[in-house]
Amino acid sequence: MKTRLLLVDDHAVVREGLCAILAMEPDLVVAGEADDGRVALDMVRQVMPDVVVMDIGMGSLNGIDATRQMVRDNPKVKVVVLSMHSDESFVMAALAAGAAAYVAKTCASHELVLAIRAVASDRRYLCTDVASVVMNMATKGAVAPAATAFDSLTDREREVLQLVAEGHTSPQIAAELHISDKTVETHRHNLMSKLDLHSVAELTKCAVRNGLTLA
Repeated sequence: MKTRLLLVDDHAVVREGLCAILAMEPDLVVAGEADDGRVALDMVRQVMPDVVVMDIGMGSLNGIDATRQMVRDNPKVKVVVLSMHSDESFVMAALAAGAAAYVAKTCASHELVLAIRAVASDRRYLCTDVASVVMNMATKGAVAPAATAFDSLTDREREVLQLVAEGHTSPQIAAELHISDKTVETHRHNLMSKLDLHSVAELTKCAVRNGLTLA
C-alpha cells in the first residue's frame, strides 16, 4: 500500500519540485496540495493523508500552528516539517507542536524521502543539518525555556495575532476565520491584555519574534 502525502507550501514552484521528486518513489503518492496551513487543515479531512510535508513560513496560518492543530485533531497523521529554517527556535517549536520529523530545505532530496518513510513507520527523523543543531543543544545542556505569556495564548488567539501582524483588518480577519467582527475585537483585546502590549506594532513584533509570521 502506498503512503499518501499532502504537500503544504506557499510556493507553487516548490510543490511542483516536490511532486517531481516524490513521483519517482513507487511507495509514495501525492494525494493533495495546500498553499497555507488553514487550507491544509481542511485538506487533511478531504484526502486523508498518512504524512503531511509542512512548510513553516506561510500566510494565514503558519506551519507550526497548523501542525499543532493537525496532530491534535488527527493523531494518526504524521507531519514532516520541510523548512528553510534550521535554527534552534524553529526546530524546537516544530517538534513541540508535534512534528515527527524535521528536514531543512538545504538537505538533499533523499533525506526528505527517508523522513517520510521513517514517520510512516512510526519513527522520528531529523536531517543531518538539524540533527547537529539538536546535538549541540544537548551538548550545551539546553533546558526548556520557562513558560511565557505567549505560551498561554489559545489557538484562535494565535491565529488572530498572525493575521493582525500580516496587516489584515478586523473585518478581513472575521471573514478569514468565519467569526464576527465583535469576536475579533474581543480576541485583540485579550491578546493585548495577556501579552501586555498596546499597539498593532507591538503585536506585530511579538508575532515575528515568536515565529508566527516572517512579515
